[in-house]
Amino acid sequence: MTDQRTMTDRRTMTNQQVLAVCRSNWEYRGIDDGSVREMLDELSAHLEDAVAAGRTPQDVVGDDVKEFAASWARARAPFPRRLLRTAAMVCFVIGWLVLATCLLRWTTERVVSVDDVAFWAVVAAVTVAWELRRGSLGLGRSLAVALVAGSAAVLLSRWLGGDGALFTLPLWVAPALLLPGLPYAVAGMRGRKRTAPGVD
Repeated sequence: MTDQRTMTDRRTMTNQQVLAVCRSNWEYRGIDDGSVREMLDELSAHLEDAVAAGRTPQDVVGDDVKEFAASWARARAPFPRRLLRTAAMVCFVIGWLVLATCLLRWTTERVVSVDDVAFWAVVAAVTVAWELRRGSLGLGRSLAVALVAGSAAVLLSRWLGGDGALFTLPLWVAPALLLPGLPYAVAGMRGRKRTAPGVD
């Protein structure tokens, strides 16, 4: 119990840090600027009231600021918009994986096997589940989680005997997959730069 309290105290954030994390999360989720400003004004008022009453920002947003921001965004942003963003991020992650494979093998084509289909299906499922839940994993962690989960799917696929070639993808497919998720990735990087000092 003491360790948990100490950990929470160590993560205590200022009002400005809380607002910065929330702004980053909301912009990353594609919420329009006007709505973000309105949400920040409302949250800022709640945080100032809490300080005036002798409470901490965590008393308002809880211990997990990113989850607080995500839950508010889910309530605010329509499901079709979140679904579109999630689909774009799935394509973005798979596009990076296709591009990396072509560059590593120094080829302009990617032969797609049963293993690849299993891998990409797991990558898509993991990305969709995380993005719809929080939307704050970030590109680097998304790729890491996808690689771990996808590798397990490939091992299972090979164990079941499925490694035959299905079709070939040209290199231009990779940038085509990257393009829809690029604005969201850029928004996420800008948000992380804005909240970099001592937030995560």
